[in-house]
Amino acid sequence: MADTSDTRTPAQIEADIKRRRAVLAETLDEIGVRVHPKTIVGDAKAKVVSNIDHTLGRAYVGVNRAVSDVRATFTDEDGAPRLERIVPVALVAVGLVGLLALGTRRRRD
Repeated sequence: MADTSDTRTPAQIEADIKRRRAVLAETLDEIGVRVHPKTIVGDAKAKVVSNIDHTLGRAYVGVNRAVSDVRATFTDEDGAPRLERIVPVALVAVGLVGLLALGTRRRRD
């Protein structure tokens, strides 16, 4: 059984209908914008850019931490080089380069 206790005037009912139509039209416009191909592509691009920025940020932090660790290994608290650590590493590097050069030279002969 329908409720017949509505005490609104016809003008109030018409105003309510106009207001609801306006809200419905706004909602439909919003849905239309959301499902528009350009909006979908733009959202997808924004998500990809955000993911790339996040990944690059994490990579930057990791590289920065690694550089800081290497710097701390080869310098003291004052920033002066620690020769007792640098010289052995340099000798190993020179030795490896020499072995690679000899190996390349022997293959050519």
